[in-house]
Amino acid sequence: MLTLHRAAFVLPDPADPTAPSIADGAVVVRGELVEAVGPYGELAAGYPGARVRDWGAAVLAPGLRNPYGHWLLERAYHPDPREEVGVEPVADGLAGSTDEARCGASARRGLQRMLGYGVTAVAGPFERASVRTAVARSGVVGLPGSAVSSAVSSGGVGGGPQDGGPEGSGPQDGGARPLDPLAVLPFAEAVYGRVAVGGRADFAVFATAAVAGDGGAQPVAGGCLATVLGGRLVYRRR
Repeated sequence: MLTLHRAAFVLPDPADPTAPSIADGAVVVRGELVEAVGPYGELAAGYPGARVRDWGAAVLAPGLRNPYGHWLLERAYHPDPREEVGVEPVADGLAGSTDEARCGASARRGLQRMLGYGVTAVAGPFERASVRTAVARSGVVGLPGSAVSSAVSSGGVGGGPQDGGPEGSGPQDGGARPLDPLAVLPFAEAVYGRVAVGGRADFAVFATAAVAGDGGAQPVAGGCLATVLGGRLVYRRR
């Protein structure tokens, strides 16, 4: 099935400052791949039978990469709603735990929450088999720690080696790491990959913070409206 995703701005490659944005743009998805990227009018005419998802005054861009995967999925505990203790990760709630079932269930909940922030890739390393399984089944791309953006290594952003960052960088107080990469990284450094023809259809839709004079747009931290993984709509804000 063909699906045409329309947004006020499509940013195929925000990490490239020379890459243009597409005002009133669209992305056509066939199966799990991107079929076309371009102005909405052209693609609507070229794919008249496609199902249209119109995201309105929003930014469509590549999904985000969370650099704190090890801490968030192997050390922090993501409570089950039935526990009635809130939804925020419990710092070091899994430290020393040997209960793989509990760790796997926590990781699945954590990954689901990350989708709500537009995360499509997460950095390891992942040492627990249950966590590796959860990541693989989620559709989120699992990255080795060395694949984290070099920006995470800069002052105040990255974690230690176990958090996907180098020794001595980032938070040193043992505090919680954010589920939302935009809470700590500029948008251009938080994105993972590009929205490109022939590539896997991994992208997210964000509310717009501001529109620059050149027609650019800046996503809002915490403003993810939808996340698509492999062509599937896996999160939509209610």
